[in-house]
Amino acid sequence: MEKHEFAELWTDAGLALRDSGEGPWQEYPRPSLRRESYLCLNGEWEFAATDASREPAAFDRRITVPFPPESRLSGIATVFPDGTGLWYRRRFTLPEGFCRGRVILHFGAADQTARVWLNGKPLGSHEGGYSHFSFDVTDALTAGENLLTVCVTDELDSHILPYGKQKHKRGGMWYTPVSGIWQTVWAESVPAEYIRDILFETRGDRVFARIDGASAGKIRVFTPGGELSVPFSDGMAEFTLDSPRLWSPEDPYLYRAEVTAGEDKIRTYFAVRSLEIKTVGGFLRLCLNGKEYFFCGVLDQGYYPDGIFTPASPSLFEDDITAMKALGFNTLRKHIKVEPELFYYACDRLGMVVFQDMVNNGRYSFLRDTALPTIGIKGLPDRRMHRDGRHRDRRTREAFMRGMEETVGAVRRHPSVCYYTIFNEGWGQFCGDDAYRRLRALDDTRFIDTASGWFRCRESDVESLHVYFKPVKMPKSQRPIVLSEFGGYSYKLPGHAYNTEKTYGYRFFDDPEKFEAALRRLFDDEILPARGRGLSAAIYTQLSDVEDETNGLLTYDRKPKIKHGKILK
Repeated sequence: MEKHEFAELWTDAGLALRDSGEGPWQEYPRPSLRRESYLCLNGEWEFAATDASREPAAFDRRITVPFPPESRLSGIATVFPDGTGLWYRRRFTLPEGFCRGRVILHFGAADQTARVWLNGKPLGSHEGGYSHFSFDVTDALTAGENLLTVCVTDELDSHILPYGKQKHKRGGMWYTPVSGIWQTVWAESVPAEYIRDILFETRGDRVFARIDGASAGKIRVFTPGGELSVPFSDGMAEFTLDSPRLWSPEDPYLYRAEVTAGEDKIRTYFAVRSLEIKTVGGFLRLCLNGKEYFFCGVLDQGYYPDGIFTPASPSLFEDDITAMKALGFNTLRKHIKVEPELFYYACDRLGMVVFQDMVNNGRYSFLRDTALPTIGIKGLPDRRMHRDGRHRDRRTREAFMRGMEETVGAVRRHPSVCYYTIFNEGWGQFCGDDAYRRLRALDDTRFIDTASGWFRCRESDVESLHVYFKPVKMPKSQRPIVLSEFGGYSYKLPGHAYNTEKTYGYRFFDDPEKFEAALRRLFDDEILPARGRGLSAAIYTQLSDVEDETNGLLTYDRKPKIKHGKILK
């Protein structure tokens, strides 16, 4: 990597954290299942990068968790070869009175395979770089100081485990890889029998609650008209809301709830909203709360110049959402990445719809997945273009499906998540119809886009198009039409570009006024009129610049490029 090409960009939050000396990411990490018990283990850890097969004799460096070691905010800023053992060590003492029965140790995510020990006792391992995992550590704890040790290895180039936009040879639409711990590490104390999960589903004014881990208890629901007290048994409850207030981006109302089972108590929330496909104006359309709704948003990669996968503060999630709403957008397509729960919580509270991508694995082919589709060979079904050739390995297929299941499990509590994308532009695509049926069995309450871009599948809720180099035209379709990527206009704001020598985008501007005017013409002349021809959703590329890509509405360090109000009116 030629270091001289890259500017050292920082977000304002990153500079504040760097200069403050305060511990990062102290916020409670799981707002949808909140307990009073919370011990944050983010901050400075001992670190070593060495042989993964045995613990190093010395931890000779310091790293700031939860930032990946490739990032400047971690204090390491090094890309390590595949297979390197990234060793973490942290000492901690439980506060007096913390333990109420059992102690659970949580990891938001570690990329890709993590092995964990407490006081020399192995707790177990976890495979997959984008999903939460936890261990019951009660029997390994000591009364005083405890020693937590973690070894994380990344085998990015194997393409077996989901990896997203990461690549060792970064450039263009591929970004600096990450590894190691990149989300919050924390502990909580729970009773011997405790609530593991809560899921609310709504149908009209009826609410159905499923409580995992507790057979009986009580739910208190706080409504505008007063408090409801609902008993549950066999882990299930059902109740009616009087004139429910519906969640939408324009009115993101959340019902607060408290769930008690034995000695355990959880604070949570839910929303009332419905999603369906209906014929409106002669076209099948995506509907929210029984009415046609135009989901117009931006592609959100979730990358940051100083923390890469992890923003300096969760407040940056809110900043991005607020900035996009100010420009007139109501949707973020979370692109091939699963975020910490605080991102989805911010979308729930602030009113931003999320189109959630699954994270791809398997091998990418430029010819098959980009070049041929770009010149028009993109209408073929995936059974012809992808004869399972890149996924003959059963482990690769199983890893993708497991990642999909974990993603659904992580986000389905959040009302803002309205749409899933399984495959994007053929990267790692295999057996799309089977994947659709698998996902539909996991969650039948949201829209599913089986193949965003091309390589169509029989089973999909939408017709999903990517259009970059030609005018937007609506095809005839028996499904709602979604323009899941378009635009990509590039403007490099001076002093705020990561790659000082190269630029990646789809149409280039060197004048901010011409850039903004072209954006407005694109929406006014092509996107908004397409609604009358059946367009249900449109996702502009993209929210912010990412490394070489300068097609963001914000720069990589989150400075605005648009100066004159809303783009979408």
